[in-house]
Amino acid sequence: MITKKGDNMAKKHKSDNKKKCLIGPLNKHKRIEKAFRVRLKAASSEMELPLLDQPCNGDEQLYTTKIASFSKGLPHNSLGEVDLQAYNQFIKALKTGDKDHFESIPLGGNAKLANPQAAYAFDLAGTDCHKLKISAPPSFNSAWAAGEMAELYWQALTRDVPFHEYRTNSLIREAASELSSFSDFRGPKAGGKVTTGTLFRGNTPGDLTGPYISQFLWKNIPYGGTTIIQRYRTTLAGSDHMTYYKKWLDIQNGSASAAPLFDPEARYIRNGRDLGEYVHQDFSFQSPLSACLILSSFGREALDIYNPYLKSETQDGFITFGAPHILDFVTKVGRAALEAAWFQKYLVHRRLRPEEFGGRVHNHMTGAASYPINSELLHSNVLSKVFSEYRSYLLPMSYPEGCPIHPAYPAGHAAIVGAGATVLKAFFKESFKIPDPVTASSDGISLLPYSGKSLTIGGELNKLAANISLGRNTAGVHWRSDGIEGMKLGEAVAISILRDYSATYHEKFSGFSFTKFDGALIKIK
Repeated sequence: MITKKGDNMAKKHKSDNKKKCLIGPLNKHKRIEKAFRVRLKAASSEMELPLLDQPCNGDEQLYTTKIASFSKGLPHNSLGEVDLQAYNQFIKALKTGDKDHFESIPLGGNAKLANPQAAYAFDLAGTDCHKLKISAPPSFNSAWAAGEMAELYWQALTRDVPFHEYRTNSLIREAASELSSFSDFRGPKAGGKVTTGTLFRGNTPGDLTGPYISQFLWKNIPYGGTTIIQRYRTTLAGSDHMTYYKKWLDIQNGSASAAPLFDPEARYIRNGRDLGEYVHQDFSFQSPLSACLILSSFGREALDIYNPYLKSETQDGFITFGAPHILDFVTKVGRAALEAAWFQKYLVHRRLRPEEFGGRVHNHMTGAASYPINSELLHSNVLSKVFSEYRSYLLPMSYPEGCPIHPAYPAGHAAIVGAGATVLKAFFKESFKIPDPVTASSDGISLLPYSGKSLTIGGELNKLAANISLGRNTAGVHWRSDGIEGMKLGEAVAISILRDYSATYHEKFSGFSFTKFDGALIKIK
């Protein structure tokens, strides 16, 4: 029989044994205190960041009919101009943040607004999304906007031209020549001119080297016990949409769209249409995740030189500074980047989509209305070519439904891939040369060896970010500046998260070091 005293002694003995199991430099009380200090320091550092003004282009205030503001999904008149009572209710909900006000927004059809309340979300790592800023987008009547819209029309007309044939295709040469003539076109140039080698590319280091498409969208993806071949479903050549005014107007009001016409053959991405369809069907962090899996297959030589385990004689990285760590971060930053993008989209800019601008161009050119559109676009050759082919001045869209039901600026895809590429540059060696580079055949059925200038991890990650960002432009749903600023916003989100986590590691770690999209070197300690 065990007495009460004996029972208590047994419990105490058992408790003492448990205490003796715990080893390490900190007892449980000191561990709790240090964990609190780590979180407090990160939160305090973020709180001390200055409050930034959020610049906008002023179009919403300038145009009382809201012709330069996003309104898809709300009710519109026959010109595609938004019902002002509906728009004001939309703005009221955004200003108050009241959940019931969002339920009172009048819609023009069955399409619903895409998650406006995400603009108010908080996160527990990195800078609060309301404390990040981007530049103001081009104004509606500017030469800058005219150049961006002309590029979109040219991208629509050249969707089916294989990237492999850009240097010899007459339509591509014509596009490069005309874009060179725009006074404020901000795409990359060579010798002050847009060329067939710079056309539709991004502005980051590495974008102009090698094939148009990043190696991370072509190479096989190691996926656990199998391999993913990067041949994707695409749509048929010439299957463009929303070129008839009635269909355009119905979709602005939120009506349903037709089904896409799919190519029966899966293909490697070989032209703008394929790239546009990739970013139509991909999940949020698909391309950074795929790049991470490819990079991990390159071995230790591809890791960043500051990885603390590269010089260890007894240890390898795994949960920290190994594959699980990198995979976690490349997905973690995606949602935070979207929160930052959604704040800018809904609470700052509310920029109209290119398809909405295309409706303004059509009504102006046909005399149905008069809008302050820059004359460089109105007198461009590309508008004549679009009308000759489609009998309208609307922007031909890759997707039957057109753009998503949220404002244009900045691009969510761009923010996600900008954040993901930044994380990958922090963990991998940017100067590492991609082994056995490839390029897609003109029909997209096979990959061919590439033998030009060496392609590096850093350059191809930058190119991946541009491909995903500007691929949405090729489909017609975004502007160039949406993508460029979205990438930079995603980069800022990733940097802030890497900075917060840099204080959580036990290893002797000198910090993350990499090249930003603007070419500047950064060190995060």
